[in-house]
Amino acid sequence: MKVDDIIEKAYKGFNSRDIDSVLPLMHQEIHWPKAFEGGYVVGPEAIRGYWTRQWSEINPIVKPQAIIEREDGKVEVLVHQLVKDLDGNTIFDGNVKHVYEIQNGLLLKMDIETD
Repeated sequence: MKVDDIIEKAYKGFNSRDIDSVLPLMHQEIHWPKAFEGGYVVGPEAIRGYWTRQWSEINPIVKPQAIIEREDGKVEVLVHQLVKDLDGNTIFDGNVKHVYEIQNGLLLKMDIETD
């Protein structure tokens, strides 16, 4: 699977809350940032727990705007992120960069960069 396809499938699954379509795209040692809390969760099942809890508290929709393969081998995804509370009030509406390390066609690590 091409990098762009992996990224598109991951965001589509996340936005539709289809965890089971995203986890197979992840390395068993994936490090995923806890965006609003700091630190990382490690491993697909830890991500399942984190996302499930996150979605019980907020409603994030994250849409890729551009996918760029960096010279260092990482993949930068410029995303528009709209985060609402469960009452529909906007918490965040803006662009951020998600930067991925990919190993053997699987997502290994994701970091968030803000400008």
